[in-house]
Amino acid sequence: MSIESNIASIRQRIGQACERARRDPAEVSLMAVSKFHPAQAVCEAAEAGITLFGENRVQEGKLKIPQCPSSLHWHLIGHLQSNKCRDAVHCFEMVQSVDSYALAEELNRMAEKQYKSLPVLLEVNIAGEATKFGYKPEEVLNDLERLNTLSRLEIHGLMAIPPWAADPEKTRPMFRRLADLKKQCEDQLGAPLPVLSMGMSDDFEVAIEEGSTLVRIGTAIFGARPKKGV
Repeated sequence: MSIESNIASIRQRIGQACERARRDPAEVSLMAVSKFHPAQAVCEAAEAGITLFGENRVQEGKLKIPQCPSSLHWHLIGHLQSNKCRDAVHCFEMVQSVDSYALAEELNRMAEKQYKSLPVLLEVNIAGEATKFGYKPEEVLNDLERLNTLSRLEIHGLMAIPPWAADPEKTRPMFRRLADLKKQCEDQLGAPLPVLSMGMSDDFEVAIEEGSTLVRIGTAIFGARPKKGV
């Protein structure tokens, strides 16, 4: 199947999931995750109406983004090392993977140097996996107030990558937990957090049913990832 037909199928499934959850499909943004896929594939997805793209690595995004239409929007969704913060602030409109106060401080410092405001999401290790990055849920609440004082960062919400499961229903409790945590954060801040980034190719429909506002789809749009990057 073509990228265009894949996108049409995913949009239909998003609509069906929203109908089951009695939600407006306009509430759910579709991000195409273009990790390891060439700029040509991004352009095909853009021609099919996708405007939001996610990259896992700063260096790959730095090379790829200039080869793509300037009208597209790019988020960093992979783990970010502090020494890549300057390029991340320069290349991406949002960083979805803020997983510590130290990283947030460095992003804030680089955004200050570039005279920019940077929207961010706080990445939560919702299942407590030792091999994954992300805040522990209780640490998010502990750090929230001081994160909110960083003048160049705008906290827009939360992001998580639950463990893969053959049955997407097994991820439902974790999506529900993240949605509940977002509500706790909103109560603590006294302000809404508009973005709940959860759900990928294998489980995005369950994520939407549990309140996701942004699904990150790679394989179901582009097919299997090539072994080499751009």
